[in-house]
Amino acid sequence: MAFDVRRFDIYRKVPKDLTQPTLTGAVISICCCSFIAFLFLSEFFSFISSEIVSELFVDGSTDSEERIPVRLNITLLQLECQYVGLDIQDDLGRHEVGFIENTDKHELPGGGCRFEGRFFINKVPGNFHVSTHSASRQPDTIDMKHLIHEVSFGDEIKNQNIPGSFNTLQGKDKSTSGESDTHEYVMKVVPTIYEPLGRGKMISYQYTYAYRTYDTSHVYGRVPAIWFRYDLSPITVRYHEKRQPLYSFLTTICAIIGGAFTVAGIIDSSLFTASELFRKHEMGKLT
Repeated sequence: MAFDVRRFDIYRKVPKDLTQPTLTGAVISICCCSFIAFLFLSEFFSFISSEIVSELFVDGSTDSEERIPVRLNITLLQLECQYVGLDIQDDLGRHEVGFIENTDKHELPGGGCRFEGRFFINKVPGNFHVSTHSASRQPDTIDMKHLIHEVSFGDEIKNQNIPGSFNTLQGKDKSTSGESDTHEYVMKVVPTIYEPLGRGKMISYQYTYAYRTYDTSHVYGRVPAIWFRYDLSPITVRYHEKRQPLYSFLTTICAIIGGAFTVAGIIDSSLFTASELFRKHEMGKLT
């Protein structure tokens, strides 16, 4: 006797003439298929898109020679470019007056100056400040009214989905400050790592700041300046993109299809049984 492999068929077929289509079953089937299609598309778009996951950790690096790129863009509203200079100091003993590498000055109508600079700072507490210290002669009036366009550190992250404050001082307007005021921005800088999917690592820095100002007209030997004092946080924020794995997507789709058909079958069977009982009751055949 030949072995019949069809014995292992667990999906036995019922002849069509033994099935009974119903209006309720049709409605439930259409709703079920629509629901499955909606969930499938939702899962599919979730599968092809990536999500950004964040975590915090303590940076144990002790490499104080690591350097951080800085971008500075500021408009001095009442000070000519010939007097404007950049000074850099830090706790490793660096003290540069009149730093000029990668800096640009643009004269503005009315005697103002737009100052732009790109430079590096050591990974230790320090400051950089805009002042007239490097000028060959001092102006009659040193007025540090200003408008900040950019103060940012590290790589420029353009992903709008990344939360954080990478250019917190943008738009800071001190055009109404006093003529002889010195301005101080004290910044707490937080290292931030961004790892986009399939690309290299980007290292940037978020920061928060506190601001204070004081009048230097009565302080001997002090001239107005704009100070940016910074200190680095030991906590590092890491953002990385990840995508749902294929096996997880397939498992979810199988669960959606199987679960939806199962629940729809239970609902249809319950409604059909209830309608049959009601029909028999109406005919008086219910015992």
